[in-house]
Amino acid sequence: MLRALVLNCTLKPSPAESSGELLAQQVLDALAEHDVTGEQVRVVDFDVKPGVQADMGDGDQWPQIREKVLASDILVFATPTWMGHLSSVAQRALERLDAELSETDDEGRALLAGKVAVTVVVGNEDGAHAITADLYQALGDVGFSIPSQGGVYWNGEAMQKTDYKDLPQTPEKVASTTATLARNAAHLATLLRERPYPAPPQ
Repeated sequence: MLRALVLNCTLKPSPAESSGELLAQQVLDALAEHDVTGEQVRVVDFDVKPGVQADMGDGDQWPQIREKVLASDILVFATPTWMGHLSSVAQRALERLDAELSETDDEGRALLAGKVAVTVVVGNEDGAHAITADLYQALGDVGFSIPSQGGVYWNGEAMQKTDYKDLPQTPEKVASTTATLARNAAHLATLLRERPYPAPPQ
């Protein structure tokens, strides 16, 4: 069975409600229809030190999160939109994933090369497309594969206070995009498990 991990990069510590958590959970629920189990990690609940190493020492809790990333087949990277950009928590998580650029498996492949990444972006302001593009580039750089239509987002009306979690029901377009994302992510993760990327010549 495939495993998925949500990195929820909300700025709100638990147990505060999070729109990103809601939409990411809907992605997990859609993935479950394709025999994928999953869990969420709210990054802000951990003491994640700044840096670009796998373990920054001095009480750094990123290694706990990293273990979960390495144990998963699909990473669901979720971030809110603040001032048109991804959250500072999301930026820190990407910087910590940068350490994986130098990590390889026993055959010389990038350690994350067999894993799939998809994105979730929420906010009541513009920026989702630019954030998704940034996430695709960063996650692809460190080894993840992005499936076709591998991102889902919701933008509320600009300069208003309605959040995704406040909606009376899930917009049909968001629901259909989530279903497509899950279907394609599970498909690609299955293919990569069955036929890994070729190892570099020795």
